[in-house]
Amino acid sequence: MRNITLHRSSTHKFILLNESEPGDEGGIRSNQYLIMEGGAAVLLDPGGFGVMPRVLAELLRHTSPDNLKAIMLSHQDPDIVGGISTWLELTHAPVYVSRIWLRFLPHYGIKTMERFIGVPDEGMACTLAPGFDLHLLPAHFLHSEGQINVYDPVSRILFSGDIGAAMLPDDLDYPFVDDFSRHLPYIEWFHRRYMCGNRAARFWVDMVSKLDIEMIAPQHGPIYRGQSVKDFLSWFRELECGIDLMTAPGIFRSA
Repeated sequence: MRNITLHRSSTHKFILLNESEPGDEGGIRSNQYLIMEGGAAVLLDPGGFGVMPRVLAELLRHTSPDNLKAIMLSHQDPDIVGGISTWLELTHAPVYVSRIWLRFLPHYGIKTMERFIGVPDEGMACTLAPGFDLHLLPAHFLHSEGQINVYDPVSRILFSGDIGAAMLPDDLDYPFVDDFSRHLPYIEWFHRRYMCGNRAARFWVDMVSKLDIEMIAPQHGPIYRGQSVKDFLSWFRELECGIDLMTAPGIFRSA
């Protein structure tokens, strides 16, 4: 899936730039997103080093790296951050990431951290340009200790990082979740094993349920829209996962 415009209005766009293929880096599919307001743009989870040329090519269909006002990293994993040092050479944009990962990121070949902004645990509001406001929301331990989500109030799209992520087989590809029950087999194991526990899931669902959400856009797999948004939130709120399933060291019940 490449260059799918999820929202378009007179001045505002929210775009799925690229879903990398497993062969791109020998890893898993991952999504990269672009939000635009007028001439200002924000790149979400730019991806690993191997997918960077393709993501750049898709971005150039819409804007120049010079117009990036921010790069936002949901957490610290290499499928999100692996290509960041190259992006830092192409743009002057600041990079937002949870404050707890600031000392970890230099291991990706970053020479200086002066352009990185540590997001506090409680999240923050972020104004990128006149009329361009995003909300950075805490999603800790789901699955990263310092994960953040990005809510765009104009498009009403919630970028959820690994929450809602799907592990689709290589021969299956669809852009949107319209039937949650059919999609569930591709998310259940991942969420049971990679999310830390139900308490964190409930805190998150209760927080985002107060938002006006049109779509949930995860970092892996299809985008939730319509009834599937409500179905996913209801399922995730009740999910036993992570430490809920531990019965002994190294033993997980039904994970």
